[in-house]
Parts: sequence; structure tokens; C-alpha cells
Amino acid sequence: MKLNSKSKSLLVALAIGLLLIPFVTDTLLGRGWVRIVDFAMLYIMLALGLNIVVGFAGLLDLGYIAFFGVGAYCYALAGSPHLALAFPMIFPNGVHLSFWVILPLAALLAGGFGVLLGAPTLRLRGDYLAIVTLGFGEIIRIFLNNLNAPVNLTNGPQGISRIDPVSLADVRLSVTQEIFGISLPSVHLYFYLFLAFTVLVIFASQRLEKSRIGRAWMAIREDEVAASAMGINTRNLKLLAFAMGAMFGGASGALFAGFQGFVSPESFSLMESIMVLCMVVLGGMGNIAGVILGGVLLAVLPEVLRHSVVPLQQALFGKMIVDPESLRMLLFGGALIVMMLYRPAGLLPSRVRRRELDTDEVVETV
Repeated sequence: MKLNSKSKSLLVALAIGLLLIPFVTDTLLGRGWVRIVDFAMLYIMLALGLNIVVGFAGLLDLGYIAFFGVGAYCYALAGSPHLALAFPMIFPNGVHLSFWVILPLAALLAGGFGVLLGAPTLRLRGDYLAIVTLGFGEIIRIFLNNLNAPVNLTNGPQGISRIDPVSLADVRLSVTQEIFGISLPSVHLYFYLFLAFTVLVIFASQRLEKSRIGRAWMAIREDEVAASAMGINTRNLKLLAFAMGAMFGGASGALFAGFQGFVSPESFSLMESIMVLCMVVLGGMGNIAGVILGGVLLAVLPEVLRHSVVPLQQALFGKMIVDPESLRMLLFGGALIVMMLYRPAGLLPSRVRRRELDTDEVVETV
């Protein structure tokens, strides 16, 4: 598809704006907010991966954060000295593989877990599928929390530290770098890395959506029986949806581990799965732009509350009455209720979802 001059100008302006985000954020809000934006990029990648499963294929997954954890621990084990503790004879200095080796390895491993989850759930739908996937996510978290005996593979609840930072062509992103005379701190470098991978995930999602596979997923989402009657191999395509979504989650987890330098089971709780699912639902299931909007809003909102609610309560009441974490959950619940009442398809719904809901309203009126 060829772009006209106006579209090209908008695209260039958008690219320049994205490249300037870390500098503008650092100047106006401080470097801590650049780190928050970095995490927002990770959440966008996670939400886009879940959108394949929930938005395209219509498979409700409440354990998606498990794939994020699989990718993170894969990076932690393959990029740290931790395995020297468990297998000193085999890995006396631990394992320190290249980032470009660990990242596809984490994605493939998470994709394998996605197939492992999808295989026994092919006949399940709706609430039953949600319960099974929720259980799968909790099983992974419990395994990560308890695989410190008899062989200390995950270091249990203490997590794994001293993880190698991401290095690209001998450039360590954990150290401030000078590029063309511009000083780029670590959080800025990670922002550009995450932005590049986010753009890649968006491109892959768009290509999948417009492909025959994407149309087949949507057919399964609308009516699996009709899709099967039309000759669509629903079994293989549902497994592919789980695997593709899990691969995006695994890659995001690997980036998270390299960025944090530390992973523990606490980062992969059920609440994180609910958070990512809220991003998809509030933004607009099946719509890539809506999912990105939901990811940005729900990644930034908790930090806004954390920095504003406590000072505001201190100024008004002289003490803190409502904890920011409790207020965040209250707002999430209220936002979901309002969305289901007034915008059930999300803030930026896909055209297909909007048309379906409009048709349902017309039928109910008649």
C-alpha cells in the first residue's frame, strides 16, 4: 500500500515524537518516569501477545503471565552465574549466552509451554477455559517458587539476581553511552530497544490479522462450529494462537529480565495476568491500536496514583486514608463496570466488534 505525502509526513512526525519521548519525559518528569515508560513498552508487547489469543481467536486466557515468567527465567538462567550453584561441575562459571541467542530461545520455550497449555484445552470454552488457564498460570508460579530443592534451579522465592544486562554488539545497555555526541543513559537505551521490539510486534500482529490465519482465528472466535464446517482446522489454529501469543510473552519476559537484572515469582502473579487482560479489554479486543492505548493507560495510571494520591490526602486530611494500591483496584473495577455499560467493545474497538454490538442492539430493539 502506497502512502500519500500527508501520511508520510504524519508517519515521520510520529517517529520523531517517539524518539524524543525519553528526553521529554526525563526533562519534564524525571528519569524515574522514563523507566515507567520502558515498562509500558513491555506491557504493550504483552497485551499484543494476549490479543492474539483473546482478541483474534476468542480464547479467554487468565494465565498468560506464566509465559512472561517462562521467558524471564529462561533469560535469568542462561544469562547469569546462578546455574553454577546448582550444577557446579557442568557450569563452573554459570551460563552467559548472547542476548541474540537467549531471546529466540525464550520465545521458543514459551511457545512450547503455550502448546502445552493449549493441547488439553481444545474442547473447552468460556468459563471452563478461563479456569484451566488460571490454574496453569498458578502452577507455573508455584513451580518457580518451589524449584529450589532438591536442585536449586530457580532459587525459590528469593529469585535470581546478577542477571547479565542486554548487550548489543559489545554495547552494554546498563551503562551510559555516547552516540553522536549525545549522552544516552541506560533507561534511554532500553527505551529504544523496547520501542524497536514493540514496533516489530505491532508489525507482526498486523500481518497476522490480515492473513488467512488471522481471518481463520476470527472465524473461530465468532462461531467455532461454523468455522469447522467450513473446513478450518480449529485444533491446529487454536494451538497456533496459544503458541504465537506465548512467544510474544516469552520474548517480553526475556527483555524484562535483562532490564531488571533480577526476577522472582512475585512478578508473575495472577494479578499481573488480570492487568494484561484489562489492557486488552479496556483498549478494545481485536484492535491493535486499542490494545496499545489500554497498555499505556494501565501501565502509567498506577504510577500517577502513587505520585499524586498520597500527597493529595496528606494535604487534604493530614494523613493517608486510602492506600494507592487499594485505590488502583477500586478504579480498575469501576472502569471495567463503566466500560461494560457504555463502551462494551472498548475505548478503541475494532470495526468488526463495533458492527457486531450495533447489530445486537438493533436485534434487541426489534
